[in-house]
Amino acid sequence: MTGRGRALALDGALAGSLLLVGLLTLSPTGAGGWAWGDPAAELHWYAAGSATAAAQLVGNLLLLVPTAVLAVLRWPALRRPLILVPAAAGAGVAIEVLQRVLPLGRVVSPVDALLNGAGALVVGCLVAGALALHSAGSGRPPRVWAGA
Repeated sequence: MTGRGRALALDGALAGSLLLVGLLTLSPTGAGGWAWGDPAAELHWYAAGSATAAAQLVGNLLLLVPTAVLAVLRWPALRRPLILVPAAAGAGVAIEVLQRVLPLGRVVSPVDALLNGAGALVVGCLVAGALALHSAGSGRPPRVWAGA
């Protein structure tokens, strides 16, 4: 596949992953408005260890994983931690901001934003590291962390 064809394929996959994230996080769930998710109460709920809390925790960590993988593959600059960290955090925050400003009946949670961003960051670092190892094994100069 040519570089342009690869970029187009990644763009299409990214658009699809963002559409799925939007459907999962921005569909209305109530009569409108929003509610604040108290971080202390939410952390206590997660610590209680119910199956529902575990599913919510894992779901929040995995929400942005496909998008992060595709974004790191599509834009080499995201392979640098100084760019990946704010991008991952910004993605998690953006979801919560949209839930706040749109009348969806959603709970706005800083803990969810942190979990979404953390999942994206971890997988982005793993993909960047795998690409660096692949590049090192191919005899090409490693460019992932040095300013791709």
